[in-house]
Amino acid sequence: MKKSIVLFSLILAFTNCKNKSETNETSEPVETIEGKVSTGLLEVGCYTYTGNNSSITFEITDINKSIIGSLNYHLAEKDANMGTFEGLLIDDVLLGDYTFESEGVSSRREVIFKLTNGQLFEGYGEMDEEGICFANTDHVTFTSTMPLTKTDCTK
Repeated sequence: MKKSIVLFSLILAFTNCKNKSETNETSEPVETIEGKVSTGLLEVGCYTYTGNNSSITFEITDINKSIIGSLNYHLAEKDANMGTFEGLLIDDVLLGDYTFESEGVSSRREVIFKLTNGQLFEGYGEMDEEGICFANTDHVTFTSTMPLTKTDCTK
């Protein structure tokens, strides 16, 4: 029953994305405690990467039925992207929509992170024809050389 609820919630959250892979039948469902999603080691707060003239800041502001926060990319020799994130954590994979602005233009795309040893590693893979959603989340690789590590949030 829990697996059905989680699957239905995931489908609802990402109705704009087509051809999603099915949930792995061997994985355990996300446990709920008093209506909140159990997120294991994922915590409210900031996860950052700084190096090679680049920085990424992911501030998780709410962990409830979905994960909500702000996500900002300042990558060397690229335009800065600043926006919001809303998604779900299933097992150790955080998948969600990133709505952002870059050079005054609003855009949306799907982003995915894997939580490993308290760090978030961004995943990369083939995107759909519009370049918004992953063609198949089973084929995403988490080879990012820019891991986000839990840090103090500074304003």
